[in-house]
Amino acid sequence: QVQLVESGGGLVQPGGSLRLSCAASGSIFNINSMGWYHQAPGKERELVATISSGGSTNYADSVKDRFTISRDNAKNTVFLQMNSLKPEDTGVYYCNANVILTSRATHIFGGQGTQVTVSS
Repeated sequence: QVQLVESGGGLVQPGGSLRLSCAASGSIFNINSMGWYHQAPGKERELVATISSGGSTNYADSVKDRFTISRDNAKNTVFLQMNSLKPEDTGVYYCNANVILTSRATHIFGGQGTQVTVSS
């Protein structure tokens, strides 16, 4: 019904920056909140940031003042600008979206993830 595709991951040195994108497509009427999650190697998935349809944002303490979440509602896309990256930011980043389908049902969809590696 709905597909979320992340992109923008890669290898970056400590202190560097990356911009992740997540585009949603399919039977979408509208999208409520969207978010990014991080799963470090051997650890559980944790919330990084969320953004509402109106643009209100929420961040994990570990990324405040370094990461910025934004969205383009016209393109059903959410972004994560990551600055001042640290080795502990390494892991897979997943996006999700609370979607209102064309049937008017709501469902949360997730992407397959994109790998971010912060290393010198």
